[in-house]
Amino acid sequence: MGDKKIVGTYAASLVKDGDVVGLGTGSTTAFAIAELSNRIKNEEISIYGVPTSFQAKLLAIESNIPLTTLDEHDINIAIDGADEVDPKLYLLKGRGGALLQEKIIDYNADRFVVVCEEKKFVDTLGKNFPVTVEVFPLAYRKVFQALSSFGTPILRAGDKKDGPMVTDNGNFIIDLFTSVKNPKSMEKDLNDIPGIFENGIFTSKCEVVFTKNGKVTILKS
Repeated sequence: MGDKKIVGTYAASLVKDGDVVGLGTGSTTAFAIAELSNRIKNEEISIYGVPTSFQAKLLAIESNIPLTTLDEHDINIAIDGADEVDPKLYLLKGRGGALLQEKIIDYNADRFVVVCEEKKFVDTLGKNFPVTVEVFPLAYRKVFQALSSFGTPILRAGDKKDGPMVTDNGNFIIDLFTSVKNPKSMEKDLNDIPGIFENGIFTSKCEVVFTKNGKVTILKS
């Protein structure tokens, strides 16, 4: 069993009967969704899922996980992945472009569980991946100029289409290549720029689940 499947399956075991679960986006959380489907079938637990993206929604529907919304329920536990994790358990997320919905759901969960591989740990955020920024298209040019003072911004191109990538919410993604020395202040500073909906720096309290020497390890902030 690969590391992604191990941590995804473990995270799904933390869900209790009756929980409302934030369903994250990505390959590791896909294993958690699959295990939740197994638990619904084999243990007959009753849960609701709140997906963080259209991809997570489709996967949940295929897995026969009943869905709900933040309008209807509070979230007991969110399970999501990360692109990078620093020593204080601050995160970089959003490589898949779902950061806005991810942050809304993850930050509003009573318990935020991050599933990842050990290789995702870095000394400073921004080492291997950019800070993703979701931008209202009307404000793109001015936001791009403002981001230049933080690092090197690049508009993310769409996959198999001409022009920029468009998120589930109809917005653009700018990848900001920079070193994140102070995640908490930078998260706020970026969001103060008019036209930015959200950025991929996550500094909320969380639990990080990963494998170390073949064993499941949990770190809590």
